[in-house]
Parts: sequence; structure tokens; C-alpha cells
Amino acid sequence: MKIVKLCLLFLIASSVSIKALAQTVDDIIAKHIAAVGGKEKLSQIKTVCTESTLQVMGGDNPSKTTLLNGKGMLSESDVNGTKIVQCYTDKGGWMINPYMGATDPQKMPDEQYQSGKSQIYADGALNDYAAKGYKAELLGKEGNSYKIKLTNGNTQAVYFIDDSTYQISKIVSKSEMQGQPVDVVTSLSNYQKTDFGYVAPMKIDVSLGDFQLGYVVKKIEINKDVDPKIFEMPVK
Repeated sequence: MKIVKLCLLFLIASSVSIKALAQTVDDIIAKHIAAVGGKEKLSQIKTVCTESTLQVMGGDNPSKTTLLNGKGMLSESDVNGTKIVQCYTDKGGWMINPYMGATDPQKMPDEQYQSGKSQIYADGALNDYAAKGYKAELLGKEGNSYKIKLTNGNTQAVYFIDDSTYQISKIVSKSEMQGQPVDVVTSLSNYQKTDFGYVAPMKIDVSLGDFQLGYVVKKIEINKDVDPKIFEMPVK
């Protein structure tokens, strides 16, 4: 009887394992795209304007992000009276960050740009990843999450996708901070459907080694008019 039970357990475990292995990277990405609104809905997004509270250094600070799909993403924050700007475009990136010695607009380090340039896409890097120049590889599972490695040249990021909601719970990548390489862990939670029908995380926590910050999204506007000139680096 014990042998029979062990055999049954083995068969059940094997069937679960085979089912998990049967899911390809494209299967999982397709389910993720469906979970955030579907391809048709994502294709209708031209711009995304977000207002958030930036939680950093013990304070709550205003922050806003403006995205023109496939062209540029501009993030502007006011931290204790200090303006911090990050801009990624389809051609390069620039920033203003006095905390990192950049009091005037300056070109973003290439490693930082390569790590964050996928932010110019309203539908994220996973949707139509090949057309955006990425390669995707399923690394298996860790806990309740599928791990997908997205690679573009020498840069890569690992996406953790929840096996029940198919939302992204975490992204692990590498960047550069004050000339030094740093592991960046971005955790996403509190997903909510917008009035447009697009599902977005309303809480974003970022860990850069010993430095931590978080965003609490207050407002999201889809397809608001955006002037492309705002993504141009100011000339001093």
C-alpha cells in the first residue's frame, strides 16, 4: 500500500512538473500581457502621465513621470527642495541629480541608460520583446514566480512573474551609481485597473544596494497630449 501511495505521489508531482515545463517563455509573457489589459488595449496607449509621492530619506516628495510611447520617458522629482530629473529616450539619456554631483543637465552613463531605457515603452519591455531588440529566456521558477531573463546586448534584467496573477512582482537588473556598478531590485505591487482599462502597479519600491526609495502612485492619465520637446536635454 505504501508503495502504491508513493507511486501516486510521484505521478502527481511529475504531472505538475511537466505542466510547468510545458509553459514556454512566450506562453507566460502572453498571460502577463492579458493580465495588464491585453495587446489591443496596450496598442492604444500613446502617452502615460503619472503623479506620485516619492518616499526617500524619510520624507514624502512630489514626483511626476511623462511617457511618450517608444520615444521618451521623463521623471521629475522635488526632494527637499532639490530637483532631480531622469530622462530616457530612444536615442540616449540625460539627468539632473545634485545628490550625485550632476547639478546641471548631463548625459547619462551608458550602463545606466542601457539598464533603464525600456522605460520608454508604455507596454513594457516584455510585450513584443523581439521587435524591441530583446531576447527572452525562461529560467524556471523561484517560489511562486516564473523567472524570465530579458537580454539586449550586454545588458540584462530578470523579471519575476507571479504564477497566479501573471503580474510582474519584481525586476532585478544592474545599473551604475556614482561610477560604481549596483544591483537594482524593483518591486511592484498593489496593481489596479485604470479608467482606461490598463492595469498598473500603484506601489513601486526600488533598492540600490544600501539606498532605498519608493513611489506611491496617486494619479495616472492615459493619452494626454505630450510635447516631444520635453525630452530634449536643456543646454546650459
